[in-house]
Amino acid sequence: MLAVEDVSVSFGGVRALAGVTFEVPGGQVCGVIGPNGAGKTTLFDVISGLRGPGGGRVRVAGRDVTGMPAVRRARQGVRRTFQRTQVFGRLTVADNVLAAMEWRGGGGGLPADLAGWPGRAVRERARRERVAEVLGLCGLEDSRDSYAAALPVGRRRLVELARALADRPSLLLLDEPTSGLDAGQTARLKEIIASLDTTVLLVEHDMGFVMETCDRLLVLDLGRVIASGAPAEIRGDPVVRAAYLG
Repeated sequence: MLAVEDVSVSFGGVRALAGVTFEVPGGQVCGVIGPNGAGKTTLFDVISGLRGPGGGRVRVAGRDVTGMPAVRRARQGVRRTFQRTQVFGRLTVADNVLAAMEWRGGGGGLPADLAGWPGRAVRERARRERVAEVLGLCGLEDSRDSYAAALPVGRRRLVELARALADRPSLLLLDEPTSGLDAGQTARLKEIIASLDTTVLLVEHDMGFVMETCDRLLVLDLGRVIASGAPAEIRGDPVVRAAYLG
């Protein structure tokens, strides 16, 4: 589902990513770990299209998306959340989630609007049903009519997750998804990820969560991949322990 091939990124004289190469099979949950400044969020920016690489390629489902804008990647199923929550504060929780599906339009354009085409109502009803489904999955039913800006950070993070899930992603990028969550919300997040029929790449510092949730781990240090493997292998890797786990 995802192939990152020899990707490099530099900021002036600083090498943020240096020849990063890895693959994530469809349906797998892959964690990206490493110390602060290892290049994890920069890697996410490259995969999602927010930043172009200085070299290398990114392929999603076999298609080269290296030069593709972020909007086109999102419309082809690449969705992400951010290290700092990015919700629409002046919209309700339900409308935040609905916004993820509005790009598809109602069909028929302006003439359909003027004629009151029934198909538009059918599509709108289907979207509202999907919103209710995702809010239920994320435990946000009781906040559906609350403004997103009024929620505590943990619930805002769940709103962002619900919005990323609404339009059924094929590749989901989660940047520190447990940040700001309490123990109950973290347990729910683990259940949500386990229930998904999609490929997940996540950056996370909570090692307990990572070890229990991920099928495989990729370890970055100073912009380079220093290890890759199953959680048990990574936990015992002396190079990883020296660079990050301690």
